Amino acid sequence: MIYLDNNATTMVAPEIKKQLYEACDIWGNASSMHESGRLANKAITEARNSVASLIGANSDEIMFTSGATEANNTVLNIPEGGRILVSKVEHPSIIETCKFLLSKGREVEFIDVDSSGIIRLDEYEKQLKKGGVSLCSVMAANNESGAIQPFKEACALAHKYGSLFHTDATQAIGKVDIDVHKDNIDYLSLSGHKFYAPKGCGALYINSSSPFNTFMHGGHQEQGKRAGTYNTTAIYGLGLAADLVMKEGSEERERLWSLREYLREGIEKTIDDISINSPQDMKQCLPGTLNVSFPGAEGESILLLLDNKGICVSTGSACATGSLEPSYVLLAQGIPVESAHGSIRFSLGRYNTKEEIDYVIEVLPSIISRLRAWSTRKK
Repeated sequence: MIYLDNNATTMVAPEIKKQLYEACDIWGNASSMHESGRLANKAITEARNSVASLIGANSDEIMFTSGATEANNTVLNIPEGGRILVSKVEHPSIIETCKFLLSKGREVEFIDVDSSGIIRLDEYEKQLKKGGVSLCSVMAANNESGAIQPFKEACALAHKYGSLFHTDATQAIGKVDIDVHKDNIDYLSLSGHKFYAPKGCGALYINSSSPFNTFMHGGHQEQGKRAGTYNTTAIYGLGLAADLVMKEGSEERERLWSLREYLREGIEKTIDDISINSPQDMKQCLPGTLNVSFPGAEGESILLLLDNKGICVSTGSACATGSLEPSYVLLAQGIPVESAHGSIRFSLGRYNTKEEIDYVIEVLPSIISRLRAWSTRKK
């Protein structure tokens, strides 16, 4: 199997998997005072320190969650009044939560993006100038197009006009340099399964000087900010993954970009009438993400035929799978409906090789030709 859907989820790194198996012996409740509890608490403390180091935070500013979806919901429920600004290409856990808040009478503004999928800072600032904004949320990088957002500039503008700022950094961890203190970020969300940790564990960074309202009530865990018994094994894995991506640094980013460009060039040479929906500059795009439209071929059909060849790709956000609607992210970029319907996202990761990309380039042209021929006959 050739797995090119790493923006949906990554495999647990083999070296982490081995340590997770051993960590299953740390089964005590981390809130307990006895030896078994202390061992679990020690593992969680180590993980907290690692996650904090990963994003330039203090360890007491890290709150463990079940993932970025919970973290995003938590942040959006912090302000009790005022307007909320978000981009039109945020993850569904932001977009759908904002729609819910709208239904409850809150004011939310969805900011346009340009043809590359990057937020229009001029429109964003125009909304800020109107006043009354309590929170701005702009993702660090998009999960479908790979577009890296100017989140640092968006943060500075938010603060200039008296608003708090949050960034969903789920896709950016290990691929984009982030220092929450240097960049003056108030809140940041992340999810472990996007960078080789197990699923079911993430974190929310909360700047020590920023306000916070508890979203999940119950026990005293996480300094009373988030109730629930600790998922010690998953949290331990999250810490190991943080150490892993910090160790790899920029070398892995360069390798992924080179592999991504090799794939793009191969597709462009072997298939006519395509369009690249991802930014073409490494400074503006996640290194392993390539979103391509194949007009005349349905994305779902391309996905299934590639799957039949042992290649795993995506037609968009995994959290939106099941919808027959074209990607709202691509539509926001101004991409025509037909092209959006015929889009495929290739997202490369740590374990992909040049040989795998060669195979994709070998089998993809005949699949597109076949689907286009069927489409022509149907017309």
